[in-house]
Amino acid sequence: MSRQNLSDYLSSNAPSSTLAQLILSIAEVSRAIRDDLSGGALNDILGAAGAENVQGEEQKKLDVIANERIKTALSALPSVRGIASEEEDEVVAAHNDGEFLVTFDPLDGSSNIDINSMVGTIFSVLGSRGEGAVSEAEFLQPGRQQLAAGYVLYGPSVMLVLTLGKGVVMFTYEPNSGEYLLTEAEVSIARECKEFAINMSNQRHWHPAMQRYIGELLQGSEGPRGKNYNMRWVAAMVADVHRILCRGGLFCYPWDARKPEQAGKLRLMYEANPMGLLVEQAGGKVCTPDGNILDIQPEHIHQRVPVILGAADEVTQCLDYHQQ
Repeated sequence: MSRQNLSDYLSSNAPSSTLAQLILSIAEVSRAIRDDLSGGALNDILGAAGAENVQGEEQKKLDVIANERIKTALSALPSVRGIASEEEDEVVAAHNDGEFLVTFDPLDGSSNIDINSMVGTIFSVLGSRGEGAVSEAEFLQPGRQQLAAGYVLYGPSVMLVLTLGKGVVMFTYEPNSGEYLLTEAEVSIARECKEFAINMSNQRHWHPAMQRYIGELLQGSEGPRGKNYNMRWVAAMVADVHRILCRGGLFCYPWDARKPEQAGKLRLMYEANPMGLLVEQAGGKVCTPDGNILDIQPEHIHQRVPVILGAADEVTQCLDYHQQ
């Protein structure tokens, strides 16, 4: 069976050749990150890098390596005006006359590297009409204005999941040819589910509405929801969202009372927005307790938000608990 490769798909579906080339560049650098990961300890990429990122989180060695690989690849493209990364304090200028801004999390779930578990690269592409030096203000666009979004999942197989704003497609990396081949042309999330992903160790710190909602899920068929739920948690957003795109479910990373002044843990610009666009384009729903994530006007590049996403009917149920 002959499968369409990523380049041919983009030639037919991307709105411009420059956007197609940008996505192909991310796909190309993902092969190098895959090779870094595949060697594990043999490549000396395990453990901490000995520094913290702008969020005060310990950087892993491969966080730094992946960030540099992606930054170098994107900065070489004349179409890229600027980039913003979880691992960079400020936005990084590329080409003043470029038409795109790119935000990315170079290695989501990097705490999983040392145990050989799933990690991924998340990316978002925005347009820009700025002039002169690139500024952070240009990046502060609601998620609905994304031109493209996706991720690369480094698991038993390497997959690239993409939306250009007209549905969601999945590609699988074929090592012999070095190509990403189309393996799912129409990703769809069922409206209902019996599976959820959340870090239960934080339950006592959540808003009472979220505690009550999850508590009633855990009561199963004997509780008010009247059905049994399974809980799954990979500790990498990219892996938990991938599971939802493949077989449905719900993902929550709620507000936490330990840092009441901090809206949430996940970053709006390079985690919640790209994942939110993918989920919505697949028929799911993505929200905070106060509204749709994709409609949030960002205030700064490293802004955090609480996240509820996945099966549309289940997300609605969760929101109902917060509005009672």
